[in-house]
Amino acid sequence: MPTAMIQDPAKAKEFFEAKMAFTTGPVELERMMKEGSVNVVDVRAADDYAKGHIPGAVNLPKERWASLQGLRKDRTNVIYCYSIVCHLGATAAVEFAARGFSVMELDGGWRWWKDDGFPIET
Repeated sequence: MPTAMIQDPAKAKEFFEAKMAFTTGPVELERMMKEGSVNVVDVRAADDYAKGHIPGAVNLPKERWASLQGLRKDRTNVIYCYSIVCHLGATAAVEFAARGFSVMELDGGWRWWKDDGFPIET
């Protein structure tokens, strides 16, 4: 039977502090949306966005990232893509952060939002 490695508590603390600073879950996102403190950015393809998206989300598919259209400098941009295994959101977050935008990523992406029964807009 494999044994668990003993992890460095200081590195764990650093990792989880960063994780909490740059990711959020659906419950937390819904609260932030009600407060009006975030800008939600859907980086999925335009066709998928049209079929359903988080209410109020702007669509910024990869081919339009250079335009930065819909991103906001006055609030945190919460980015989401298809699912927890989709790296499109993280890739967008790197790109947008490099251009000076405050960003977070929605854990679980569109799939968790939709499957957990949160509101959807078409």
